[in-house]
Amino acid sequence: MTVVRISDDALALACGADPVAAAFAAAGCTVERTSSWGMHWLEPLVEIDGQGFGPATVADVAAILAGTSPKAIGPIAQHPFIASQQRLTFARAGLTRPLSLEDYHATGGWAGLTRARGMAPAKVVEEVLSSGLRGRGGAGFPAGIKWRTVADAVAARKFVVCNADEGDSGTFADRMLIEGDPFQLIEGMAIAAHAVGAGRGYIYVRSEYPHAIAKLNAAIALAAEHIAPFVLEVRVGAGAYVCGEETSLLNSIEGKRGEVRAKPPLPALKGLFGCPTVVNNVLTLAAIPHILTEGGASLYDSLGIDRSKGTMPIQLAGNIRHGGLYETAFGISLDALVNQIGGGTASGRPVKAVQVGGPLGAYIPPSQFHLPFDYEAYAGADALIGHGGITVFDDTADMGAMARFAFEFCAAESCGKCTPCRIGSTRGVELIDRIRAGGKAGADAVEALPQMHNARKAGRSREEDLQLLEDLAETMKFGSLCALGGFTPYPVMSALKHWPEDFEK
Repeated sequence: MTVVRISDDALALACGADPVAAAFAAAGCTVERTSSWGMHWLEPLVEIDGQGFGPATVADVAAILAGTSPKAIGPIAQHPFIASQQRLTFARAGLTRPLSLEDYHATGGWAGLTRARGMAPAKVVEEVLSSGLRGRGGAGFPAGIKWRTVADAVAARKFVVCNADEGDSGTFADRMLIEGDPFQLIEGMAIAAHAVGAGRGYIYVRSEYPHAIAKLNAAIALAAEHIAPFVLEVRVGAGAYVCGEETSLLNSIEGKRGEVRAKPPLPALKGLFGCPTVVNNVLTLAAIPHILTEGGASLYDSLGIDRSKGTMPIQLAGNIRHGGLYETAFGISLDALVNQIGGGTASGRPVKAVQVGGPLGAYIPPSQFHLPFDYEAYAGADALIGHGGITVFDDTADMGAMARFAFEFCAAESCGKCTPCRIGSTRGVELIDRIRAGGKAGADAVEALPQMHNARKAGRSREEDLQLLEDLAETMKFGSLCALGGFTPYPVMSALKHWPEDFEK
């Protein structure tokens, strides 16, 4: 009997994978639902004896089974998009059934946890440090240093918290891993718990990920005996972008308003319920099982460049021909990612800009596509790697409107705790509107209020408004309590710097 493998990833489902799977079953085939290979432009992707067909529809089933389908792409593992990757975190992508403990164990699952539990906790922390693993979020903070801080803290209770509140535009790696390889995340958290002395863990998932939540709950139940005495629980967020910031996330888990905490104290010392807490995101924790296998730390350290070690699951999205997940070592250029691997724009028009790092990441022009994918290289260019999301725009994009959107997004998602973010984002929208409208002869409505004693009562020239925009960006960057307000200036100022013509009237 023919065995047909089709992903049950949320993107594959959205593209019609379920009806295609049902059609193959009706044709007498055995259908296995697997994780996604990450080639999103080919979903639903059908695999039979290693051969791929996609994007498949119900109408293609007969031709695929007859071997005459024009949608054949040859051996999936040899496809250039897959063969050129260096997959560690997503090594099982497309190969295993997400909730099969048998598949997970057969592909090296639990080896890292078994080895870690045979080591002293301090030794586990040292291996994570030696690997060079940095948090796969905004700051790129070394994971081992955070773990060591929690491990050294004296407390009756400690926690491990996974930040799966993946809210950045153009990012989907967390969702893909949770839906396709949930046991890897669970194993990584169990290793972290052993290393720091935590007895309980929480996975905070955004409510917009119902498939991921269902997979996680099922996987935790199946893996309970493997990770005992460590206990895991899923907590579902309510849609607040700011809860991607670790202290807001901790407040949300505690049942409080999702609002940023002032630091210090750091969560590593006083985190969840006032106890020492490791807070890492999905990709950070999912890298741990590989690192803790024999020789894994040294292999991880050998990949990448400078201080950016290991691999990064890069998400190609937006106006791009070959969108999907591409895992490779740090150091690759944007030109290679966008034009070679991604195939350029889906529209066929020239690339105008690429935003890296979500809605608060800088807009990078093609003239900077030589930049290596590296934390320090991007920081030197006033840009962010963030969660590794890349959103492509063609030459029809209005970068002035995109800069306005950054302020508008920040205003909508601000928790309201600090003034630079809460007020600055709203003033930023008004300021860009005024610049793009050509300025105003008199003071704006807020400045004209009688209680605004020190406010300017006259209009501003375009040059003065642009200087005011720079001043506002600097205030938000250095005065905000968290990265929501602090990073909003990146897309705004990069758009103004590289495409000033888009801010004209």
